Amino acid sequence: MLDTTDLNVHGLASAVNELFSDDGPVTLRLNVMSFGFKYGVPADANYLADVRFIPNPHWVPELRPYTGQDQNVRDYVLTNEGAGSSSTCTSRPCSRCLRGYRRENKHYATLAVGCTGGKHRSVAIGEELARRLDQLPSVTVNVVHRDLGRE
Repeated sequence: MLDTTDLNVHGLASAVNELFSDDGPVTLRLNVMSFGFKYGVPADANYLADVRFIPNPHWVPELRPYTGQDQNVRDYVLTNEGAGSSSTCTSRPCSRCLRGYRRENKHYATLAVGCTGGKHRSVAIGEELARRLDQLPSVTVNVVHRDLGRE
């Protein structure tokens, strides 16, 4: 028997989930989406990280044709001053938010990572954040590069 007298819709969902779920905590599906600010901010972003403070590989002629999925660009982006700490500083508060989303029975969230064109920095940092956040319990991570190949 479940007394619902003092429960709001979120409390009711939590109580029902606890009573009838054998699967443990709610699994949250997290989309990590890289994007280019010049194409607009994703409307469905729950959390946004701006990585335009990292030097742009676009201005390095030998890196320009590559993307953040290529090792040479990843190395350039991730070894730049502030990039590693940015990933850490973004993944820590984001992981707190994700715990809160699960507690509120939310099943989906989008972390948007943006740079100017969505080709180099946001892709490399998005991949790194996805790697880190995929290690969290009850989180399934999917990576989407919205503007990759758009230029």
